[in-house]
Amino acid sequence: MSRANPVDTARALVAEYYPKAQQAWLSRSVVLGGATSTSDLDIAVLLNETEAHRTSLVYRDWPAEVFVHNRASLRWFVAQDVARRRPTMARMVAHGVALLPGGEGEALQAECSSVLAAGPARLAGTELTMARYTLTDLLDDLVGGADPELLDAIAVDTWRSAAELHLAANRAWSGTGKWLIRELRQLDETTEDDVTGRLRAGLHAALSGEAEQLVVAADEILDQVGGRLWAGLSLAAPPAASVAP
Repeated sequence: MSRANPVDTARALVAEYYPKAQQAWLSRSVVLGGATSTSDLDIAVLLNETEAHRTSLVYRDWPAEVFVHNRASLRWFVAQDVARRRPTMARMVAHGVALLPGGEGEALQAECSSVLAAGPARLAGTELTMARYTLTDLLDDLVGGADPELLDAIAVDTWRSAAELHLAANRAWSGTGKWLIRELRQLDETTEDDVTGRLRAGLHAALSGEAEQLVVAADEILDQVGGRLWAGLSLAAPPAASVAP
């Protein structure tokens, strides 16, 4: 079944459900590329006054996810995403197609573009220590031998942790699922490398019972930030943890 143009459909959805919208943006796969037959419409809606929320619906045969915000809530979510190195909301607005005429929302779009261009903070301190420790621990489990089903899960976690550490070590944005792959590929283009390919080949080999390739790829990433870390780890709990209720 052929679906209507995604931009026209998103524009109609906003007009019907959010007639007081200041601006709205259609983003993600249908705009940036890589859309499939099951892709949905990801729409950020800016209202003058609203309680921030998201909703999922089907509109004219298109599944749609709508993220409704006022300016304050949108900026709050951008800040939360930046802290976790996954700039979902900033990317939706900065890379989105504006659905309403006029200049409303231009300042927010410019802010989000600046956030993306600046990149995440340098990985350091406890965050870096825990990233090294977590990946080291996974590698130890991976080569230690276990039930094959457990090793499959460990291999997947090793791949994901290595990918996230590689991006963080290079001050590149991260993501989940297909967005993690997209960020890896983009970094590879910048560095003229193929970390994405080496990690993928390592994961496939590990899932077939051969862990060495994935171990080598992960160790190359760990070497960027000081190598493996396990023995000697010491982290203090936050003061509140020591206060009796």
